[in-house]
Amino acid sequence: MGTPANTSDAILARMMALHPKIIDLTLDRMWRLLEALGNPQEKLPPVVHLAGTNGKGSTQAMIRAGLEGRGDKVHAYTSPHLTRFHERIRLAGELIDEAHLSAVLDECWEANNKLNITYFEITTCAAILAFSRTAADYTLLEVGLGGRLDATNVIDTPELTVIMPVSKDHEQFLGETIAEIAAEKAGILKRGVHCVVGPQCDEAMDVIEQVAARVGAPLIAYGQHWHVYEERGRLVFQDERGLLDLPLPALAGDHQIQNAGAALAALRHLGADEAACEAAVRNVSWPARMQRLKEGPLVEAAAGAELWLDGGHNAAAGKALADVISKLPKRPTHLVCGMLNTKDILGYLSPLAEVSDTLTAVSIPGEANTLPAEETARAAQEAGFKAGESANVLQAVDDIASRFPKGRILICGSLYLAGAVLRENA
Repeated sequence: MGTPANTSDAILARMMALHPKIIDLTLDRMWRLLEALGNPQEKLPPVVHLAGTNGKGSTQAMIRAGLEGRGDKVHAYTSPHLTRFHERIRLAGELIDEAHLSAVLDECWEANNKLNITYFEITTCAAILAFSRTAADYTLLEVGLGGRLDATNVIDTPELTVIMPVSKDHEQFLGETIAEIAAEKAGILKRGVHCVVGPQCDEAMDVIEQVAARVGAPLIAYGQHWHVYEERGRLVFQDERGLLDLPLPALAGDHQIQNAGAALAALRHLGADEAACEAAVRNVSWPARMQRLKEGPLVEAAAGAELWLDGGHNAAAGKALADVISKLPKRPTHLVCGMLNTKDILGYLSPLAEVSDTLTAVSIPGEANTLPAEETARAAQEAGFKAGESANVLQAVDDIASRFPKGRILICGSLYLAGAVLRENA
């Protein structure tokens, strides 16, 4: 552990001040700092690079579970974190420890020499630096935002790329139409590098195919080169190598079957056998994706009510979550919801109004871009909810449990809210 001024939290706080805007998409600053660090991006184990609006985190987790299931050592980079920054950087299967994180952050801080750079860019450089110095068989890189100009898009020749379903999100940065957003996601395609493509609407698929043809990237596309579906409580996957009959994913929801399909297509391309593919779906763990909370202060406050947590936050996630709820055993369902002010609130809430009974709105604690609880409640009413608001999640859970003791409580709306809940419930 470093001195208080040199802990990872202190260094991260300094890094936040290096650029006035949180998001500023360009790769120029990345190339400059990576050059100053000796180009660690050129020294990584084979890279699998994942983009997409929804599902890339779960898919990455399943790929990691599959690779580790056959004995591989795997680096993984994800964002945002839920409770601690360390969650973003997994070195050869283990979360980066405090001493190592502080050291690479400090090295990046010194090499950057106080020049303009975003928080995500400099911390991505720190992750790449750590990965380059630790032996592993694969590096899994999850795009932060978009793809073409994302800070992770600095690998000349990855082993494989993956594009999960594209839908509307972050329009202010990626474009107003599905086609524009898909073009940004397809920016991770590289000449001669295969790309696994998850289920897409026609508009997105057309763009991905056009970009792939232009750059010379062979596609492994859902519905063309691989298929996945549920049959009699099992997951069935089929590609040109044959059929796999596997357990359903450990993550809840029909959308996880599609995510599993993309993970299996990736694993098969990487030479995984059936045992590794089974490990991918059986051993996967990914917090705040329809996670049942079973202990902690919030569970105690929920008393006899079920307590669930989900971090989805856009229209596609709202639809997927509504589908999950509709297939759970029948029980009155009450939402505790907090969202960012940059999201499509009505698009997220409208499908949930059809499968839930009430919504209690909260502001996300410690988050400058939170939508105020009263605005979330107003939007929920517009979406068709019987909605109110509460000062915090604990109060909301306690109030719902007292009024509906045998109900189901689902905390949802944002990964930032999910992180706050996991910290509070620890």
